[in-house]
Amino acid sequence: MDFLKKLFGRNSNPLDGKSSNSKLLGASIMPILPEQIYENASLELQDVIAPSALKIDSKSISLGDKIARTFFIISYPRFLSDNWFSPIINLDKIFDISIFIHPIDTSLILRQFQKKVAEVQSQISVRESKGMVRDPMLDTAYRDLETLRDNLIQAQEKMFDVGIYITIYADNDLELFKLENEIKSMLESKLIYLKPALFQQGDGFKSILPINTDLLNIHQKLNSEPLSSVFPFISFDLTSDRGILYGVNRHNSSLVIFDRFSLENYNSVTFAKAGSGKSYATKLEILRSLMFDIDVLVIDPEKEYEFLAEAVGGRYFNISLSSDHHMNPFDLPMPREDETAEDVLRSNIINLVGLFRLMLGGLTPEEDSMVDRAISETYAIKDITPESDFSNIEPPLLSDFELVLGGMEGSDSVIQRLAKYTKGSWATFLNRPSNVDINKKFVVFSIRDMEDELKPVAMYIIIHHIWNSIRKNLKKRLLVVDEAWWMMKSEDTASFLYSIAKRGRKYYLGLSTITQDAGDFMNSAYGIPIITNSSIQLLLKQSPTTIDALQKTFNLTDEEKYLLLESNVGEGIFFAGLKHVAIKIIASYTEDQIITSDPSQILSNRKAKEEHEQAELEGRK
Repeated sequence: MDFLKKLFGRNSNPLDGKSSNSKLLGASIMPILPEQIYENASLELQDVIAPSALKIDSKSISLGDKIARTFFIISYPRFLSDNWFSPIINLDKIFDISIFIHPIDTSLILRQFQKKVAEVQSQISVRESKGMVRDPMLDTAYRDLETLRDNLIQAQEKMFDVGIYITIYADNDLELFKLENEIKSMLESKLIYLKPALFQQGDGFKSILPINTDLLNIHQKLNSEPLSSVFPFISFDLTSDRGILYGVNRHNSSLVIFDRFSLENYNSVTFAKAGSGKSYATKLEILRSLMFDIDVLVIDPEKEYEFLAEAVGGRYFNISLSSDHHMNPFDLPMPREDETAEDVLRSNIINLVGLFRLMLGGLTPEEDSMVDRAISETYAIKDITPESDFSNIEPPLLSDFELVLGGMEGSDSVIQRLAKYTKGSWATFLNRPSNVDINKKFVVFSIRDMEDELKPVAMYIIIHHIWNSIRKNLKKRLLVVDEAWWMMKSEDTASFLYSIAKRGRKYYLGLSTITQDAGDFMNSAYGIPIITNSSIQLLLKQSPTTIDALQKTFNLTDEEKYLLLESNVGEGIFFAGLKHVAIKIIASYTEDQIITSDPSQILSNRKAKEEHEQAELEGRK
């Protein structure tokens, strides 16, 4: 720092307001040239990080191309509420805060209290002797002093001299003025008042530097309880040592990095209105999860994941009535080490009863019992019983179930409704052996081309097939159900989805449910239970019609409610366990090209792909 001494005087410090203010006030900015540093030949850390020039004025400091102003708190209200400092801490601006806490000897403060209590008591007595009306302020002050004195004597409280200094930064005077007014208005609304450090900006700036030097020495006395409300532990950071990047904290620009498999369960729910970026955020999580050796399975109702599956070398199954891909609902999973064949068969029969209830438009109690018995007999004709080893036995088909029903009394109605699935236009979908292999890192089942009437059935069967495959071996997996409101329409499908949410952890499975229709989802009897069984929740931009229900469900504050109403695409609130932060979803350029849902970008990517394939074809010729 020798060259600084040459510029400011050997015995002066450019940051010392007391020694140099008179010289620097009104002085021109003095740059430190590279030649001077070179000639001095002693470059230190201070020389590197220090601004190129500074100028101290009465109300501010010019630091290179930035202007700084330091304030101190001069007054507090009678009571300080919790989190009163949070609006300042989470302000999306550049600023520094220093909090200096100096303990006060209790014996010393008690002597001062004794004198103050006597003064207040004397004032009250004088007013009473003169017949004057009681002063509520004096009465309140007396009670507060007595209470605090008792707490100090009993060592329940301590007193402290507390100094809180805030330094704000801006590019020009106008921005500095706006930020100053913003901070003042936020604090004054809570009856907390600031003052700029006039003619002490040098000392103020040095007081906020992380060198533990309190040069301003402007303090207010606070006891332990209000002091505890000052501590800035109110800005949640979701930055962990492992996990994937979900986005950026909108309040403090920290990274939201989290591992869903580190929580008590691995499930998540995403609520957002159409076009707010829910599919984009989901595809981004999928892409980043694949890098961490997590298998991902997706039920895609709108054919949004096809390009992603192609880009990462996954499998894409288009499930429809004319599709070549089939799934037999009578397929059975292999029993695990902790299960018996009887347990597996019983569980599968219960799930099939729910499926038939959905397929046939409901069952009477008699029909329900008949279907249950018919399923057991259908398995039995293939020698699949609770006592048998069915690992190498071909499961029955829907037509076999129909034959068994035909031999039962009172089954005519059920057979008539079942006919369209065995002989009618829908027979190609269900009445075939399974030929779908999900042994890939990334698998997508698209049901866009499936008739709307059959979509809940298709989603039920797909999830049932996935569930049977997942049970075979323990591996970290993620099951994504997009537009999950389809499954919430029926009690049976909603119940099955809820059972996956509850049991998934046992098999290292995380269930991710995504929906734009929050109303239909939460109106279901299983909607709230699925949310409570999800450790991660992502709320993006919401519509006014659903925001009140979401506010009640997620205990949102009014500020968070309006944040969701006014958010841009890809912005919202991210909940993980007991913490939540305002988040902005950000992707790299390459990631964006792969996961985009923008039709213009998709068409551009397709055109580029076709041109590339055409060029390769011509090159081979």
